[in-house]
Amino acid sequence: MLGEMLILLLILGAVIVVILMTTIVQVEQYETGVALRLGKFYAMLNPGWNFVVPLITQVFKVDLRIQVLDVPRQEVITKDNSPTMVDAVVYYRVSDGKKAVLNVANYRSAIVNMAQTTLRGVVGDMELDEIFSSRDKINAILRNKLDVETDPWGVKVDNVEIREVDPSPNVKAAMEEQTSAERERRAAILKADGEKKSAILSAEGEKQSRILEAEGVRQAKVLEAQGERTKTILEKQGEAQGLRITAMGASTLDSKALTVLSLDSLKALGAGPATKFVIPFEISKLLEGASDYVGYSRKAGDRQLSEIKDVEKALGKADDILGTIPTAEEMAKEISTIKEKAEEAVKEVSQQGVKDEYSGTEPPRELQE
Repeated sequence: MLGEMLILLLILGAVIVVILMTTIVQVEQYETGVALRLGKFYAMLNPGWNFVVPLITQVFKVDLRIQVLDVPRQEVITKDNSPTMVDAVVYYRVSDGKKAVLNVANYRSAIVNMAQTTLRGVVGDMELDEIFSSRDKINAILRNKLDVETDPWGVKVDNVEIREVDPSPNVKAAMEEQTSAERERRAAILKADGEKKSAILSAEGEKQSRILEAEGVRQAKVLEAQGERTKTILEKQGEAQGLRITAMGASTLDSKALTVLSLDSLKALGAGPATKFVIPFEISKLLEGASDYVGYSRKAGDRQLSEIKDVEKALGKADDILGTIPTAEEMAKEISTIKEKAEEAVKEVSQQGVKDEYSGTEPPRELQE
């Protein structure tokens, strides 16, 4: 009898424990609870301990955290008929636990199948090259479509990422050949562009060299012309000054002096090796003048001497006509000035050439013309 009572007490204790465990339901902070009583929706359970009627209440706990769902790898035929293996990853969370329990049997399986179908439709409407270059666009389309489709299930799709796009081996080989050809094309373009730039730079350098050479020749010709001009002026000034001195000296000579000078000229002609002479005056007149001078003929009166003031009165002042006679110091100073101008011109041409070479400036307008 005592043993039977002990067994009944143990059974009663076990029943009480089971009833207490089914009466108190603990919901975690990241979860929500959906309570069904006698098969009907009863209430939503908040995090913590919740007391429910045992045996007739069923509680479904739903995780509200962001979940990661792997979309299985599948083969998709693209718009340009290229077989491609594609898989993706879906990030989602349950926004309404009641819908996730009551509106869909298994929302995880439903999301996977919906993602596979949507991914196949989106990728099938694109060409292979577009898939590789427009992943962000594909992700946005998938996210929007899945979000709309899963909204009745109480699921919010936060993001969808295409994880891998793997074309068939034949397509990969063709893509590698295309990539190789594209790289060769770019290499050829870069090489041609480099040769073009090299030719341009060489031509530009030759152009600058010719410009500098032409400028040097021009400056040399200018300096040479200036030197010839100065030389001619100095020679003519020397000749003019010599004639001026001769004219000033001859203005005081009388006929006797002229006769003596003429005889000296004849003496100089006779001393030469020539046998034929051309005399620019009549020899008989010279001899007649010489006879008068030595007294064998009639008395020849002296010619009235011309004074300098009479010559200047008739012709003008000598300094105004012929210019002043430059001194040795003035001539040396003028030659030094010409040398300095020549050195400055050569220095200016060199500096201009260096400046054009390093700064790429245009040559002077007169050189371009």
